[in-house]
Amino acid sequence: MTKTEPATHSARSTEHEPEAQPRVAVWASDPITLTGLTEMLLPSAEVFVAANSFPADVDVLVFAADNVTPEVVDHMRRAAARTTAPAVLVVRQLDRSVLMRMVECRVVAVLHRNATTGERLADAIKIASDGGGALPTNLQGELLRQLEHLHREVLEPHGLSSAGFTSREIDILRLLAEGLGTEEIGKKLCYSERTVKNVIYAMTSRLNMRNRPQLVAHCVRAGII
Repeated sequence: MTKTEPATHSARSTEHEPEAQPRVAVWASDPITLTGLTEMLLPSAEVFVAANSFPADVDVLVFAADNVTPEVVDHMRRAAARTTAPAVLVVRQLDRSVLMRMVECRVVAVLHRNATTGERLADAIKIASDGGGALPTNLQGELLRQLEHLHREVLEPHGLSSAGFTSREIDILRLLAEGLGTEEIGKKLCYSERTVKNVIYAMTSRLNMRNRPQLVAHCVRAGII
């Protein structure tokens, strides 16, 4: 198996149909690991081998590497730009300094490469697709420390929340979600209607949203409001 073109492998049984298999895109830093992961996943998932492009309609991304190098981060970022799917990282060594970058790429589960079995990988994928996470305990503690530092040293001094929104933006988003118009929002928050419109326009532009309903829907799904 090579990683030159996206390929599809199906492991569906013809005798009996289990619950729908998750759609998983797999990328690895070397072809041997890619082949091993693909074969490991075939009994439990519909596997797409990702080369330079990543399917946008998969349930989970799986990345495998010895170390999280700039090349690995680049692949993960490009994948994160194409799909909102969570990611599972299989790695031999993980420098704690790259934890925040992993979060940015939606990594929710990390497995040590030497201890990864088909069952453990399938379990991690199931957890990720269900909206959960599976980080080693030591990484959880380090990630919480880094998030706390980010909030205290970077976000708080600029009046931003952990989601990157100001308190004013969140107040306006909540009222938008309740169905209020810009004039009503301005009266409730003691802002001019022009200010409300400018804040909404700034958020839609920053998040590349087409309109207000899409902005509200995105923020609801992300847990911002």
